[in-house]
Formats: sequence, structure tokens, C-alpha cells
Amino acid sequence: MAEQQLPDEGPSEFPITFTLGFVTEATVLVSPDETVQEFVDRLKTRYSCVSLKLGKLIHKTKLLEAGKTLRHYGITPNSKVHYIQNIRGGDDRFLSGSTSRHLFSALRRMKVSDSSDKVSESTEAPRSSEQTHSLGAPPPMVPTQETPHWQNLGSRSQGHCWVCQEPSFPEVTPTITQVSSKNRLKYQAHLPREGIYQCSITGLAFEVKSAVTVTYWNTRWTRHLSEDEQDTLMPVGPLFHIEVQAGVVQKVFLPHFICLAECGADRPCFIAHFKYEKMTLETPTLLMPFYAVLDNPSFSLLGVLWRKMRSSFGSVPVHSLVLLFQQLSAANTTLHLYLIPNDKSVKQDIEKQEMDWNSKVIPKPSPLNPLFLGCVYRVAGTNSVEITPDEHLTFCYKSPKKQQLFVEIYIKNVEEDTELSMTNTRDNVRVWKTLLRSGDIRLTPQKPPPHGCHTPSGGCRTAASAPGTAGIPAGTGCKRHQQG
Repeated sequence: MAEQQLPDEGPSEFPITFTLGFVTEATVLVSPDETVQEFVDRLKTRYSCVSLKLGKLIHKTKLLEAGKTLRHYGITPNSKVHYIQNIRGGDDRFLSGSTSRHLFSALRRMKVSDSSDKVSESTEAPRSSEQTHSLGAPPPMVPTQETPHWQNLGSRSQGHCWVCQEPSFPEVTPTITQVSSKNRLKYQAHLPREGIYQCSITGLAFEVKSAVTVTYWNTRWTRHLSEDEQDTLMPVGPLFHIEVQAGVVQKVFLPHFICLAECGADRPCFIAHFKYEKMTLETPTLLMPFYAVLDNPSFSLLGVLWRKMRSSFGSVPVHSLVLLFQQLSAANTTLHLYLIPNDKSVKQDIEKQEMDWNSKVIPKPSPLNPLFLGCVYRVAGTNSVEITPDEHLTFCYKSPKKQQLFVEIYIKNVEEDTELSMTNTRDNVRVWKTLLRSGDIRLTPQKPPPHGCHTPSGGCRTAASAPGTAGIPAGTGCKRHQQG
């Protein structure tokens, strides 16, 4: 709906649309002569996260200042006002220079400016009354005191970005089933009522209109994309197989790792929908940091693709993860270092493989700035480290279950702190560094005591465990003797 012009003798109150985080809308009654601060104070009674110290109000790419009236900014019936949280811990400078250009460019591309109403009407499904929330009822994505058990209590993704703001949805933890015949994990999440919920393990999120159970799992892109398709389209997030009751899911939020603050959305982004072994490319309803959103989806296989351009090789900015492991069964201080896009499915596969290799994770921060797919990064270290097979590591994206690239790092002297770093070989700019302290590294692999699960007679305590027997819990004995 287009904005109406407000004459000097206009109505004393009228409705506008207030959006929070580009996702949920509320219809709000305002007075044109109230100040921005008064407007915020009223919002704050229902949306505790809204604050001019913690975020910004934007109307048509203009920042709203606390002491000025809504009339000053030309806010009229059916205007849209957007609230965006500060990205750099409340630093006002995040809206200066090139960053502001990226942000406002992203606003336009994500169809949240008022001038895009006509475009949105032609490309988006009609919004039902159930999807629009009044000021008197906070939207489901905002945790309130009445629903504390759905607050986002899980750990955030290890990868962060100085500019892109990752939305925070209430998390649900799915039940996990091992499908042994296909060597995959199947997730099942129960969403208890209307609202937006994010899987704490995969990052996949849904907006639903009623309680429902969703089943989903990861699969490989390479199984479904032909070689010709892989020449022109690049996967930029996990591929999910999703099963759910039809008509209950209003939006699906598919994770991606493209840094929109750096590249915007100039290049076409698609949601791939595979059905009956045929791929259909759909345009996202909304492209936002870390997610591509599709309204009123139908389900089978869904994932996010990015259009390749030959001239842009090595210039696709993505959010990345650095994973570091110590191999406990190898020589002391033998480490594995991985550089991957921020894809949770790939991260989980690497962690599983390293655990199978008897490795221990060494948690370290990941790069705060986007890195570039196709670029080569040089790994270096102080304190006489040896890096094999080569100090150069190509930043690429491989589907889960594929062998991921890594370098092996051997540290000769673990008593001293060791700095590890990565440098872009194109411009010699250091993109990541961390400090390994002696406490980060386990100096001697911990071995179980010999015959710790044996009874004095030589039998296995696991097998002998019974009421009144001083055995250990079943299932924890020596694998060599669990059969007898």
C-alpha cells in the first residue's frame, strides 16, 4: 500500500508499519507531532530491545533523530519505519563511510524501503492478518517474559562479521537419529506454537502458524547439481531435505554464508528446489544477512545458490570459520587447521572426522572480516613451527562428506606461546591470527589405566556388572572384552 500525503491539517493519529529485524511487522498508531524519542518510549513498553542507544530507526534510508517529530521526516499513513540494532556494539560510526552505503544498499535490495511497495506487491504472496502483529501483542520472534524457555540460550555460530548482523531467533534443540544405512543424521524438531524457531544445530529456521513437527537432514549438492549447473551456479549454504505437514510453515529461513555487506545482492541469488530429480530456481522473498527467506514454501530439497561470474573469481566475500584441532594420538603438538565457509553442516562433519582421529578441538575466534572464495591464504607461525604439506591453503567450499582441505602444524617447543596467522597472498594483508598458549595444548595424551575394566578374575567388569557387583556401568568397559 502506497503512502498517503499528510496535509498540515491531517489526522491526529494514523497507522504506520513498524518492522523489527526485517522479519516481523507490527501496525502502530502514531501522532505526527510526537517526537522520535516519544515514539521509541511507547515501543519500548512492548519491545524491550528497542532503544536509540542500541539501534537505529530508519525511514526511507534516513536516520531518525530523537528530538525531531515524525512529521519532520514526512511519516504519513502507511509509512514504514525500520529498527536495526547497532552492529558494532553500539558504535555510531557503523553508519559512516562505505559501511553506510553497504547498509542502505542492502536495505533497498531487501525490499524494506517504502519505495519498493509496488515491487513487493507483485512478487510476494499476500500477507494474512495472522502474519501482522499489533503493537499490543509482541511478535513471536521477540522473546518475552511469558515465554522465557524459548529465549535464544544456545551458542552462537563461531563465525562473526563486523558488519553483517545475524538475526537472533528463539532456538529449539531437535532430536537426532542416526540413519546407519545412509550414514547420516536425521533431525526432528517440535515447534510448539505459532512463531519463528531456529534449529540450534543446523541454523535452519521456520516461521509457523501453529504447532508442528519438522523432520530434516543435510545432503550433498554434488549429488543433485549437474556439472553444467556447477559451472554457472555456486552453492552458498547447506542443502536440506525437509519434511513437514503442508500449509503450516509460512516462511523458511535457509542459511547462507555470503557477506551481503561487502557484495550486496547485485548478483542473482536463488533458492534451489529439487523435486523428482528436477531443479527449479526460485527468487527469495527476502535476502538478509545469513539467510535467504522463502514465503509459503513447498518442501523437498532446498538450498541457496549464487550466480557465478567468471570476472569475479576470487572476489566472492563470505563469512568463514577457522577450525583448529590437536591430534592426541600423533606426536605431541601436532595440529590440524581448516579454513571453511560458515556452513554448520561442513563444520559438524569435520568435527566428527577429527573425533574419529582421536583429536581435541582447540576453540579459537574466526576471522571478523569476510574472506574470498578462490583466494589462497598463507599460514604462518612463530616458535619454529613446521607446516605441511604446504603453508598455502586454498579457500574453497566442499560439500559435507567430502574430504576438506587442511594443513598440519607441528610445534617443536610447546612451553612457549605460539602465534598462528593467515595472510592473503594477493595483497599480503593478514586476515587472521591467534595465540596458542601452553594451556591450550594437552602435552601428554591421556591413556586409560591398563585393565581398568577387568575384574580380579580377568573378566570384563562391563559384562560382570550386576546388582551387588562392584562393576562399572554397562557400555563403558574395554571394547576388546565386551563380548566376553
